[in-house]
Amino acid sequence: MWELVTVKHALMRRKRNISPERKGKVHWPDTREAQAPRVGAEEKQASSLMRRQTVPRRKRVVRRPDVPDAKYKSRNVARFTSKLMLDGKRSLAERIIYDAFDAIEAKQKRPPLDVFEQALKNATPTVEVKPRRVGGSTYQVPIDVRRDRGNALAMRWLIKSARGRTGRSMSEKLASELMDAAAGQGMTIKKREETHKMAESNKAFAHYRW
Repeated sequence: MWELVTVKHALMRRKRNISPERKGKVHWPDTREAQAPRVGAEEKQASSLMRRQTVPRRKRVVRRPDVPDAKYKSRNVARFTSKLMLDGKRSLAERIIYDAFDAIEAKQKRPPLDVFEQALKNATPTVEVKPRRVGGSTYQVPIDVRRDRGNALAMRWLIKSARGRTGRSMSEKLASELMDAAAGQGMTIKKREETHKMAESNKAFAHYRW
């Protein structure tokens, strides 16, 4: 048995040592190795440094400057128009806002831009809660709200509350919601108070803030 094993190994070794020409095959050299230049350690380090500088791990959002609206020259009105707009119909959103402002001016006999700014100020939250997972449990952590974030939340709540009102046109509903928010009442102010109340009730988890 051992003799058969040794003979088999000898035949396999002899077959492995046969050159490609004797097998009837032509051995062509690999041209890729000949064409590709060898990259040294310095070139590899330089390329990795360039890649690290040009390709960040997280892309930063480049904020575009807000263009004021055509009638009131206000950036907040232009931002509010963008949030109210649906399906890219900006002219329709502008018409709704300007009609709402005309209704506010006719009812309250004061500049509608002042009413809008007062409503935005009253609806802007100062604190909010964000969920954070710690040790398998999720906690609602209260955090301070940045000014841009607060304005965005206030505009979002005003539009959602105006759309939730029943009957009438959108411009009338928006005018009513803005006047209520400027007076310190309405669904938007209620939403802001609920947000503050939730942050106050979860004040014990403020040390989990990041």
